[in-house]
Amino acid sequence: LWVDRYRRSEVCGFSLRSRPNLDCINSHHIVISRHILGQEGGPNESLELSSGSDDELGSVVTVRLIPCLYTLIFLVGLPSNGLALWVLATRAEKLTSTVFLMNLAAADLLLVLVLPFKIFYYFLGNNWPFGEGLCRLTTAFFYGNMYCSVLLLTCISVDRYLAVVHPFFSRSFRTPAFAVCTCTAIWLCAAVLTLPLTLQQQSYPLYGADVTLCHDVLPRHEDDGYYFYYFICLIACAFLAPLVVMLFSYCSVLRALLQSGKRYSYSMKLTALVLFTLVAFYTPSNVLLLVHYSSYDSKLYGNLYISYMVSLAISTFNSCADPFVYYYVSEEFRDKVRRRFFSHRKQTTTSLKTSKETLPPKTSKDSLV
Repeated sequence: LWVDRYRRSEVCGFSLRSRPNLDCINSHHIVISRHILGQEGGPNESLELSSGSDDELGSVVTVRLIPCLYTLIFLVGLPSNGLALWVLATRAEKLTSTVFLMNLAAADLLLVLVLPFKIFYYFLGNNWPFGEGLCRLTTAFFYGNMYCSVLLLTCISVDRYLAVVHPFFSRSFRTPAFAVCTCTAIWLCAAVLTLPLTLQQQSYPLYGADVTLCHDVLPRHEDDGYYFYYFICLIACAFLAPLVVMLFSYCSVLRALLQSGKRYSYSMKLTALVLFTLVAFYTPSNVLLLVHYSSYDSKLYGNLYISYMVSLAISTFNSCADPFVYYYVSEEFRDKVRRRFFSHRKQTTTSLKTSKETLPPKTSKDSLV
């Protein structure tokens, strides 16, 4: 949501458009006036919703559906990504693909760990009680880990492309050490891309209400293009360009598998599934964001707000889908999960038994462990 710097106590009408010569904007159908409680431009300013605009922020979709979606993602994504990361990290042999998958599981896990703050925020009626600093960090971590996952998925697609289409050419540099360097660069890139979110104020209290919004309402500064160009660059660098690379990589892999015959039919289906989940989860939210920033139609803003918030929640479902698409779909990985889980369980049971029984150090029972 966007608001310009208004003249004191002025409220905008719904028919206005965002133009440089106007003092206000009703982006996303949320019309806001700014009240200066201290000095103008100081930190003690609050925002006021005009008549009827609070229905958008207080709708059933916003305060019920969206937090329920995030709760479901948290309940599924936390154990699935945590278990996947544990199995991959304790693997004796570290392959190039293992390094990428470990970092993908870590990025998805960090994204899931941010969701409880957003869940509480929406369940409290779009009220942020955790302070400005945590609002900035939560916003940056949310977008940062989400787009970091996209960049890591791009690396995985390129790695599979090289392994399938150019196996001999890529053998010399497809090493775990090279994968570690690549993942380090990806994490640094994600941090740089989300740094502007930590440098700007993200939380604003509502005038006359005990409610503080976090990232839902953002004022436009004197340089109106700050957030406009930022989100355009973020989407272009962290979604559109990776999407083109992934489409090329996976289409090339599919073509190579088709030319190899029916014995790769399972791999073909899996590759198609990976491509489908990527497009299905990430495209809607990024397209809506692009349309929003490319249009000055206030009515379109109003229609896009709820749609974008729902699509953004749906995009985080990819953090739940990744473990099943990349890890648990493999019979080898499922065997490792079973071996490690039951082995750990067996060791725990044996330890409990020996702690209760006064057995000699070396007995037939101990030798079975």
